Amino acid sequence: MDYREAGVDIEAGLSFVQTIRQEVESTYRREVLGGLGGFGGYFQLPTGYTDPILVSATDGVGTKLKIAQKLHRHDTIGIDLVAMCVNDILTSGAEPLFFLDYLATGKLKEVELVEVVKGIVEGCKLSGCSLLGGETAEMPGFYTLGEYDVAGFAVGIVEKSKLLDGSQVKIGDIAIGLASNGVHSNGFSLVRKIVATQGLDWSAVPELLGQSLEETLLTPTKIYVKPVLEAINSGLEIRAMAHITGGGLSENLPRCLNLGQSVEIYPQSWEVPPIFKWIQETGAVGNETMSQTFNMGIGFVVVVPPKQEKTALKWFHSQDIAAYNIGKVVGCVAHHRAIAG
Repeated sequence: MDYREAGVDIEAGLSFVQTIRQEVESTYRREVLGGLGGFGGYFQLPTGYTDPILVSATDGVGTKLKIAQKLHRHDTIGIDLVAMCVNDILTSGAEPLFFLDYLATGKLKEVELVEVVKGIVEGCKLSGCSLLGGETAEMPGFYTLGEYDVAGFAVGIVEKSKLLDGSQVKIGDIAIGLASNGVHSNGFSLVRKIVATQGLDWSAVPELLGQSLEETLLTPTKIYVKPVLEAINSGLEIRAMAHITGGGLSENLPRCLNLGQSVEIYPQSWEVPPIFKWIQETGAVGNETMSQTFNMGIGFVVVVPPKQEKTALKWFHSQDIAAYNIGKVVGCVAHHRAIAG
């Protein structure tokens, strides 16, 4: 017997690497040394930093993958993967430098996986980082035919004096919410349960949405890196940031605050996208579950001093990002970070 009879095709793996080479190298920043195919990726730290801090993050896409695989739509999942990592790095004020991916499947289908990698490449370009390397694992018997999973790893850099760690936030600061693209990459176990329970098809076009569930739910996670970093570089004072993922505002926003601080949220200050109204009505989901599961239309939050509120709103609107004053920082019990609705 040989390895191919056991379900692993080494030649197919080598062919896959050659197929994606040009796509991957199109993301390279000038700091990348060497090329694709080594045991490790080489990246020279950018110049101009006095005391640089590296910031890292890792994440996946979750059960959104199940929808993509069922519908044979693999072109957006890679963007989601990059977004989940680089948006996390951004909250520290860091610029993403490079990205690594891990892609595991039962049987390597080059056409499908190339689409996934193209999405990763697009996500890297949207965030200005290099796709430095990755791993493709063929694991027959572990994943069934047609299944794959992805994980991402990102590294960014920030000057130590500019690192955002919560200590900069002051009582009275304003929370500016940046609109999401919809569900992003969280809460899909609940979404899939609702669709299955109701016996719906992904091609269904609910009147509330005006487009199919497929198109709405596979819209990729928004990447906020470039507009936020450009805002900082243009002089906007941002004191804290939060990426609103699983757990919603109530779990994620307190993570960027000081102890003894809370955010008083204005729940009517932004427009909740129709997809969340559809989920709640179709699944008879309670308000608390909705707010603790989904981003509810706010994908990212920047905290600014009150004098910078109008400047921040004007900037993000100029970048075609809907932005809202969604709350303010207030005091709470000294050993807590919290959110109030």
